[in-house]
Amino acid sequence: MKIVIILATYNEKENIEKIITILEEEVFSKIKDHDMNILVADDNSPDGTGDIVRELMKKWKNIDISSGEKKGLGAAYVRAMTYAIEKLNADIMFEMDADLQHDPHKVAEFIKKIEEGYDMVVGNRYSDGGSIPGNWPLMRKIFSVVANLFVRTVFTKFSIHDWTGGYRALKKEVFLKEKAELTNYKGYIFQISFLHRAEMDGFKIGEVPFHFSDRTLGSSKIAPLNYIMDVVKYVLFSRAKELLFGKFGKFLVVGGTGLVIQLIVYTLIINATKLPLGLSNLLSAQLAIFSNYNLNNLWTFKNEHSKGAILYIGKMIIFFATSNIGVFFIQSGLIQLGEILFGRKFPLPYVYFVLATGVLLIYNFTVYSKIIWKNKK
Repeated sequence: MKIVIILATYNEKENIEKIITILEEEVFSKIKDHDMNILVADDNSPDGTGDIVRELMKKWKNIDISSGEKKGLGAAYVRAMTYAIEKLNADIMFEMDADLQHDPHKVAEFIKKIEEGYDMVVGNRYSDGGSIPGNWPLMRKIFSVVANLFVRTVFTKFSIHDWTGGYRALKKEVFLKEKAELTNYKGYIFQISFLHRAEMDGFKIGEVPFHFSDRTLGSSKIAPLNYIMDVVKYVLFSRAKELLFGKFGKFLVVGGTGLVIQLIVYTLIINATKLPLGLSNLLSAQLAIFSNYNLNNLWTFKNEHSKGAILYIGKMIIFFATSNIGVFFIQSGLIQLGEILFGRKFPLPYVYFVLATGVLLIYNFTVYSKIIWKNKK
């Protein structure tokens, strides 16, 4: 595979030669099975970073440079990754800081993860041996840890431990899939948005723990307050959009339609018969389940919908079975328990129905998204 390590730079003349030398002489020499290359994404650094790179290109022929206007880290990576794929025929690309905060000797571990089948591998500073600098001030440590915990909690994606870091490797297919959306994020929020979209689209994410070293030369480009505000805004807005207009929002609309159908039939049965409320609910649920299956298949989970009659019927059987497990043991069970304990005097049958349906909702969405229409890349 052709692997291109992208070093995003702006005024890094004090670090660029050192990081390139380490990569060429200490890292690449130990990687035998891949074509290793370096691409410097320089935003026309006024300190002469680009000139140093061009001199190094005379010594090592596997170095290239992509220069452009300073529009932010995200814009630099989009420009460089496009260049790496179109001009260098890259199969795998790395994001790596040029200031030596990302341990270049971990490159081989990232490549190994890619070889194991991961589509994107992120450097992990927060678990499994990863760490942040011990000499950071206490407030900076707290901010670093809390920021990642905030992202993980709001997105409810706890399997990924480091959302804000910029040490990553990815297959070109990941970038090509997400490129159109990534052009909207020019600055450091690019890192969270890229990982978020890749995870949502079903790409397999791996992690490599590493020690994040403190910068010794040059200065950080992050404006802390602006970055914090960008993180909070992006995470909250994206999560709200995902819930309201994503699968869960569609799931609520479909569920609401089924709920109306079920409630109408439930009302007809309990008013026309003396059947136990639990059994009445179970019978009324069947038409709603049929409606939910078809609407979810065609709309909520349309990217994973059943194609062909055999698959359609097979999934519908599974859907009815799993749905009825929930209806029988959770919804009808709770309704019947309510009738046993408190009777069926109006409006109690509807109170039981609403409470039991709320509990059933959580069960249904989990089963539908994880089993019936499981996302497969």
